[in-house]
Amino acid sequence: MTEHHHPSASINDPEHQEQHIVSPGQYLLIWVTLLFFTGVTVGAATLELGVFNPVVAVAIACVKACIVILFFMHLKYSSKLVKFTCGAGFFTFLVLIFMCMTDYISRAWGQW
Repeated sequence: MTEHHHPSASINDPEHQEQHIVSPGQYLLIWVTLLFFTGVTVGAATLELGVFNPVVAVAIACVKACIVILFFMHLKYSSKLVKFTCGAGFFTFLVLIFMCMTDYISRAWGQW
């Protein structure tokens, strides 16, 4: 007996979701983009931005992480539930970074 799969089958069984194939050219473009942002990271590290050096470094790292998550982990082509779950994790990460930065900034450094 053979099974018949129709488009609604992926709702109940996510393993049978249709896969998206990414071309090698797109992977090359993503790789060049990540190399560019790595150069931006090195360039930003040579600038004297004061207290904004870590902010700029984390912002560039977040952009690079988004590119990796969207394309190499195929989030761009995933279901809405997977996108929501990843977004919730990313939002939690940003909240934790924000809380760490507010704690770091609020300390009275050198005033002991």
